[in-house]
Order: sequence, then C-alpha cells, then structure tokens
Amino acid sequence: MARTLKSILKAQGRLRKLSPVAIVDIGSNSVRLVVYEGLSRSPTPLFNEKILCGLGAHIATTGKLDEDGVVRALAGLKRFRILAKQAGADEIYTLATAAAREAENGPAFVKDAEAALGSAIHVLTGPEEALYAAYGIVCGFMKPVGVSADMGGGSVEFTAVDKQPVGEGLTLPLGGLRLKDESGGSIDAARKLVKKALKDNPVLKNAKGKTFYAVGGTWRAMGRLHMARCNYPLHVMHNYEIDQEEAKKLCKRLTTTKSASVRGINAVSSNRRNLLPYGAVLLQEIINIMKPDKIVFSALGVREGYLYSLLPEKVKQADPLITAAEEMAVLRARSPVHSRELAQWSKHAFKTFGMKETSDESRYRKAACLLADITWRSHPDYRGDQALNLISNASFVGVNHPGRAYLALSSYYRHEGLVNDDARPSIGIVADKRIMERAKLLGALFRVGYLFSAAMPGILPHIRFERVDEVFKISVPEQLADMEGERLDRRISGLSAVLRQPVEWSVA
Repeated sequence: MARTLKSILKAQGRLRKLSPVAIVDIGSNSVRLVVYEGLSRSPTPLFNEKILCGLGAHIATTGKLDEDGVVRALAGLKRFRILAKQAGADEIYTLATAAAREAENGPAFVKDAEAALGSAIHVLTGPEEALYAAYGIVCGFMKPVGVSADMGGGSVEFTAVDKQPVGEGLTLPLGGLRLKDESGGSIDAARKLVKKALKDNPVLKNAKGKTFYAVGGTWRAMGRLHMARCNYPLHVMHNYEIDQEEAKKLCKRLTTTKSASVRGINAVSSNRRNLLPYGAVLLQEIINIMKPDKIVFSALGVREGYLYSLLPEKVKQADPLITAAEEMAVLRARSPVHSRELAQWSKHAFKTFGMKETSDESRYRKAACLLADITWRSHPDYRGDQALNLISNASFVGVNHPGRAYLALSSYYRHEGLVNDDARPSIGIVADKRIMERAKLLGALFRVGYLFSAAMPGILPHIRFERVDEVFKISVPEQLADMEGERLDRRISGLSAVLRQPVEWSVA
C-alpha cells in the first residue's frame, strides 16, 4: 500500500500531538533557524542551523550593520525560509535583537530580511529581549532565583528572576562584538567600558549571593572550555555550574593569556575564541559586584523564552523534566502506563524503606521510572550502556547534573547489575553519596519490579511493601504465587544487599 505524504511527514519517532514551529533569531553575531518539534513545556529542537554573519561587528564605530554580514544574512534567510517549510513548521517567528534595532541601516535591513523570509520580523526592544531571555531561564530551570544575563554580540540583558522575571530588565551595550570594536581590541580598554557601564547596575547589586544564570554563545564557550580543562565526564552544557572562585581563575586565564595557548581551547570552536576574553572581562566584573553563589550556564535563552511566553498558563506550570520524560516514555517504552505505575510503586517502596527525599529527588526518581524502559529494543548486552548515554546526554531541562547521574545510573544498574562503586561509570563523580545511594536503590527496585510485571501495566499496583520488625516484606497477589524462581530470588537478594536489611516475599 502506498504511503501518504502525511504518514511520511509524521514519523513514528515524533509526538503526534505536536506540530513543528520555527524561530529565526537575527542576532548581532549569528543568524539562526531552530525548528522545534512543537510548542511544549520542554522544547525539543527538530532542526538547527546557524550562520555567523557578524552583523554588529563594527556598529560601535560605524553605527551601521556590516555590509558583508548583511549579504550573508539575507542569503541565509532565504535558505531558512525553505528549510522551515520543509520541516513542516506551521508558524515561523522571527526575532531581531540589538544590532538590527540600533544600526542606522537597521530598518532597511529588516525590510529586505522580511522579503527574504516572506514573514514579518519582530525587532525586540531592550526590555523585551531581557524578558524573553529571563523566560528562557524560567523554561529551563525549576524555580530559578538569581539573575539572568544574556550576552550577545551587541548587548547584554540583565533581569532579576525569582521563579519568574522580576521587574523590567536592563540592556547594556556590552556584547562581545561591540566590546571588541569599541575597545579597539584592547582588554584593558574593554575592562574600563565594562566597569563604567556596570557601576550602578541595580539588578546585580540587589542579587548579591544568589545564582548567576549565564546565557549566550560566548559564555557557553567559556563553560565548554572549563569542562575540557577539568576533564568533566558529562558533556552537557545546560545546567553546568561552577563556583565563583573557579570562574575567576578561568576569567584571569582568558584575559592574560593568548587563546591559542590556553589549555583545552580546542574544545571551543575557532569562530568563538576571539570573543572569549570579552566574555571573561564582563563576567569578572559581574562577580565582583554580585558575588554569586555559583555561575550556571544555560542552553536556553531568548528563542525558548519566546516560545514559553506563548504557552497556556497551565502548561507553563508543568514540570519540564517530567514532561520530557513522559514524552520519551510515549516514544520508546513498551508501556508508558507501566512506567507511571513504576513511579508510584517506587514512591511507596522508598517511604516503606524510610528513604526520605527532597522535592528534587522525588522528581528525579519519578523521571527515572518514566525512562527506565526506553532501551528495551536494544540487545540485552548493550541496554545498560545505551541507557546511560541516552539519558545522561538527552536534551532535558529542569534537572541539574547530579540529577542526570541519578536518572542515567538507575537504569544502568537495572541492566548491568548492582556493580560496586569502583566499577561504576565515570558520570558517577558528578553526584554525591546521597544521590548515588538512591540511584542504586532505584536500580535494585527496577530489577525486582520488572521480573514481576514483565514491563506490562496492572501488576505493580498490587505488589506492596511493608516492614515487619527488621525485615522488609514484599506482598504479592495470589495469581503471582507461581512466580518463585532463582532469578527473582537473586534480584531480591540484591535489593536486600543495597538496603542492608533482609527482604522477603510472600503471597498475600
């Protein structure tokens, strides 16, 4: 039977409830197209392409967009128009930032760009750019508190965040390209510009000791460099964090050493390296004023924040990690219903075991349960490693790096067995002892639960845990009386070893 065009476009590996949506972001340094799978609390890129045009490379000294950059941008926008259509995007939202709004020839460029795209362009005001960048932080983190700062090529937007943006954001002409141009390539001159501009920054002064959320390609490149320098085992930029002392050391290195001789510089793309010192100068002065408890790098910014602003209020309130895990369960698990039952079953088990959880630990356990069966199609010998790699590197938001370790290792332990700590994967070093204990316990529960349920729903809700004196009892219904077997006994023994207390099972 011939396949219809609709069936070809709507692949089984995509969520049927979503329609693609595209955003074109015209920035001072780059012009980018991102097509997302759809409007979602946890946005997933379907297609992503950028062109480094340097539109704002000389705006500080000439007041105009770079001529070569304009030619490249317009050619790229024509390509993006076709790509967005081919990706099936129902909507194309185009946002232009500092360079387009400030340049003398900005209006003429915007007119030509609209003709190239065939759609209207929203030239963001400074406060709008700050707001959407802050919404990107709200979208990507659970209940963020601190300051969002989006460093682009032409400007930096600062916004206070307390679970939501607070007050009006502040825009300053401190983008990497602009600093380089206005300072004539002098780090000392750039530092003076930064100090003068930040001298009375109320957003930073009122957020002393809180978290600094770094948005933008230059700062992400700095984070990537830091990862390389310390051999960090998890190459996921979103929610990567360093303390202010580590940040100071990195900034000092970047502002006093030629980039080519900085250890780990190969981890940064060549077209980003020349702006690293300007990002470092700015971050140094921010740290001096704000003294943040930590610097957290965000992969989400204005684009994702704009999409977040379009969501219904109820969807905005959803947990982005749980949303993403539920979607992956729908796409990959044998039974998403069973995955949800596993979350409830493990919650009851943890409570019986006296394993107290923070709100984040409870979220991570639930997400881990939703993800526990996503590699079932793989060969049994490789399910553990595939689960580890797939989960730890997934484009999840709303989870920090220790949380990623929890999600990934619980599935790894399920498939590979309850290996000793000295044999665990390197990702284990990003998590503390408490997280590791919970990941191993959850993995042990998975190993028992799946042998009772065969990954199908309707069984786990009838299997209960209780504590009798110093023994944990697993009570199963009569129809499972013939479940007894050596493999199940070994799995229960493994659970007992993790708990360091006897575990027995019996028919209710």
